[in-house]
Amino acid sequence: MTHDPTGQGHASQHNHNAGHGHSHDHGHSHEGRGGRIGAALREVFAPHSHDASDSIDGALESSAAGIRAVKISLLALGVTAVAQLVIVMVSGSVALLADTIHNFSDALTAIPLWIAFALGTKAATRRYTYGFGRAEDLAGLFVVAMITLSAIVAGVESIRRLINPVPIEHVGWVAAAGLVGFLGNELVAIYRIRVGRRIGSVALVADGLHARTDGFTSLAVLFGAGGVAMGFPLADPIVGLLITVAILAVLRTAVRDVFRRLMDGVDPTLVDTAEAALAAEPGVTAVRSVKMRWLGHRLHADAELDIDPATSLSEAHRIAHEAEHTLTHAVPKLSSALVHAYPSNNGVSHDHDRG
Repeated sequence: MTHDPTGQGHASQHNHNAGHGHSHDHGHSHEGRGGRIGAALREVFAPHSHDASDSIDGALESSAAGIRAVKISLLALGVTAVAQLVIVMVSGSVALLADTIHNFSDALTAIPLWIAFALGTKAATRRYTYGFGRAEDLAGLFVVAMITLSAIVAGVESIRRLINPVPIEHVGWVAAAGLVGFLGNELVAIYRIRVGRRIGSVALVADGLHARTDGFTSLAVLFGAGGVAMGFPLADPIVGLLITVAILAVLRTAVRDVFRRLMDGVDPTLVDTAEAALAAEPGVTAVRSVKMRWLGHRLHADAELDIDPATSLSEAHRIAHEAEHTLTHAVPKLSSALVHAYPSNNGVSHDHDRG
């Protein structure tokens, strides 16, 4: 950090954990990028997401919304698995029983995320001075591991059945179970992804993608049973391989988003928005730097500003405070900001890597 010869500077911290009562409308239109069908497919395999949205601003409120989403989706997946279990008991299909057990176990992956959201509401301590938001990113890693496991299991099982075809019994019941599994998982996926975007939680979006991969697996069961019913027994493993490719596409999106968070990556447009808002603030002569990082589903920012060297200490404090206030209103999901105000160094520019 470069200071002017006087060595004077001013830093001020602003916490913004309570909702500020302002809305930030960042609606986007994506018509014309290949039509509605193409957009729908992109949404399935790579859900469009900015690093932040603005539907819920309060940190505690967004954590509560995340916990509620996990609870509701866990219940919905439990009901789906129970419905499949009933079909298993009626049909007596061992293969269906294995798929049902798989769905039960996958439903439980929501529990680490639930714990992470609960931890995120705890106050910072002298050891964990930034709080416990990172627990959410660790839960996201667990979800990525589960999606990876789903892809491996689906691929290995499909290849095994392609080499050594296994006859499918109770085709009608198997198809019914596949339909139930797909509908239940897809509804949960849509819900989790939607709430995850609203609160800015990549981990919850990843868990929604995980539910979507389970829905794909159930869809493979449905299509495979249909192929067998039409006299094409290899339909089951072939569809399974296609579903494996779809799961890998979903996995790519989840890995990208989760690891960006772990590496403190943010959407560059958020940095642009912050710089523009700070540069327009009265009393600010230049913006030296803006840094941002995610802590769970909330943003923290550090900014360095140049001000007129003749500015008094009290005025510098006022400028820094107003800049913080402006910043937390301009950038969605920003819960805290640390702004440093320095006397400008006689017009000397400060270069910063903004790659």
